[in-house]
Amino acid sequence: MEELALGTIVKAHKKTGTYIGEVTGIKEKHYLVKILAVVKHPMQGDLHHPKEADVPFFHERKALAYREQTNVLKNMVKPYEGEIPDYTTSLKEAFEKLKNELEQDDSGFAQKSLRCLEELDKDYDRYYYSKQ
Repeated sequence: MEELALGTIVKAHKKTGTYIGEVTGIKEKHYLVKILAVVKHPMQGDLHHPKEADVPFFHERKALAYREQTNVLKNMVKPYEGEIPDYTTSLKEAFEKLKNELEQDDSGFAQKSLRCLEELDKDYDRYYYSKQ
């Protein structure tokens, strides 16, 4: 795979979320990516036991913040072509999509995830939505 250049706009998958960002650093196995938009909101819960409700610690997972810099494995980063959506709008859309999917599921995992999303929604409202 060809090395991406600094400044390349990319789609990056980090844990269970997907983002649009800019490559700001290049390391041996990672790109440093500055987050510009959210494509897919991270799933809630334990990464090592996906979609399971009965785990020792059920994690509340926020989306990476606007302009946050994060290391992403090179094989999880692809060039992105297209317009970069507004961060707050993309966050709302990705959040609502995940929430709607979980509302269609009556599992214990979905119910715990929805409780986490309720708390995240309050944080997002305080830090992002109310600033529009």
